[in-house]
Amino acid sequence: QLQLVESGGGLVQPGESLRLSCVASESIEDYYSIGWFRQAPGKEREGVSCMRIRDDSTYYTDSVKGRFTISRDNAKNILYLQMSSLKSEDTAAYYCAADLSFGACSTYGLGALNEYEYWGQGTQVTVSS
Repeated sequence: QLQLVESGGGLVQPGESLRLSCVASESIEDYYSIGWFRQAPGKEREGVSCMRIRDDSTYYTDSVKGRFTISRDNAKNILYLQMSSLKSEDTAAYYCAADLSFGACSTYGLGALNEYEYWGQGTQVTVSS
């Protein structure tokens, strides 16, 4: 069973950058899509960005467009989320997730949370001055 482990979170000031990593325990080439989600205290988990494996097409939610970049290292089975120009509203626990069979990610959206079968444990990002 696929395991995902996130890292790279921390405390930063507004305007600074962070790069999150998500290491997969096995190759994700046979998966449909991978994504990053976040959950702030008292709020529902929301999608941030996703990538469709077969063609590396990506989607970003409006609030992070132009500031966040999703990428992957195929050889190392690592998914990244480069976050720049961070804002206080980006403060949340960030999770990576993998979709084996639902076809969640498209250029129009991340799909539903329950279409991602595998989840990491999360890494905390706090943006504060």
